[in-house]
Amino acid sequence: MEILWFLFAIGLLAAVIAPYVRRRRGGIRQVAPGSPDAADPENYGFARQELLDIRLPGPDQDLLDALGNVQRSGTWQAASGLLAGTPREGERRWQRVQAFGGAAALELVRQPGAGAQWLKAWRLEAEKDAGGAQVHAELLVQQAWRHSGGVGSDDHRIILEEAREACRRAALLAPGDPVPYITELAIGRGLAYSEAEFDALWAKVIDRAPEHMGAHIAALHYWGEKWHGSREKADAFSHAAAARAPHGSLLAALPLFALYENLPDVVLVGSFYRSAVVTRAVEGALYAVHTARPDDPVLAHVRHLLLLFLVNMERWAEAMEQVRHVDGYVGALPWSASGDPAATYAVHRALAVAGYEANGGSPATLPR
Repeated sequence: MEILWFLFAIGLLAAVIAPYVRRRRGGIRQVAPGSPDAADPENYGFARQELLDIRLPGPDQDLLDALGNVQRSGTWQAASGLLAGTPREGERRWQRVQAFGGAAALELVRQPGAGAQWLKAWRLEAEKDAGGAQVHAELLVQQAWRHSGGVGSDDHRIILEEAREACRRAALLAPGDPVPYITELAIGRGLAYSEAEFDALWAKVIDRAPEHMGAHIAALHYWGEKWHGSREKADAFSHAAAARAPHGSLLAALPLFALYENLPDVVLVGSFYRSAVVTRAVEGALYAVHTARPDDPVLAHVRHLLLLFLVNMERWAEAMEQVRHVDGYVGALPWSASGDPAATYAVHRALAVAGYEANGGSPATLPR
């Protein structure tokens, strides 16, 4: 327990001092807050920490408009209309279902018994609406993982079993839609599906969306050593997907997600981030980012994870390039895995700025 408190204290210290590091060629060091030499992310037009959006990995104004509408009005039609107009074979539908389900879960935490009335009405008034069924299933999954009695508890299992039935009902309403099966991937991890059961579920996903990056990331958790696989199985899964990825697919970045999935809780060896395995995964992800469509909905996810690795590798200019593209939004790994996503992101952003300036960079030299 003492080591946990120690690490927590170190994290708080980093959050406090990171924005006040001084640029010095070849390295960075701490200076007093307010020093004229301090690196300041706001000089680059980056969002203040308290304004960072923890809900989304990147901008989706249509989603924000619909979400604002249902929460203000208590009606569901805006959410239903948005999902009905979102192609089922792409990544964006999955992200929007997650966002609506997450918003409903958060409302229920803040207002037990009274929150998410719009979703309750949606299910009662439009029982055969595939979008509503998918959002309900996602709500149950998020409740199980975030707000139940903890992994392995009776409450956790009961909610996941209810979510599995909700996924199967949702799948019947839209047979060609991969979203219910992608949602079930997290259920399979929590309920400890056998490898044969998980493979059968995965076959249903890839039959409908063989290049779905979000689905691959969800499946990767199952194959990691923290759950029901191993480092070797996670690596094999990610590299096989990357090898068959067509040009322009972000699946080429999947080995970086596998590396993150199997990171130790604390990396004590500084040379780890300079190792060949890390370099290969980062270069693959950078290649994927450079060849992907600019409007790919998963592009921001890859950039967020790249930022973590590039900062630790002290590749400052490349880290700043990721910040330039994703700043303002922190609803993605690795930040969403922390207790305070905005603060964790802000620490890494401040380090990127300081390292960039320590090596001659400035707001004037950062591409727009």
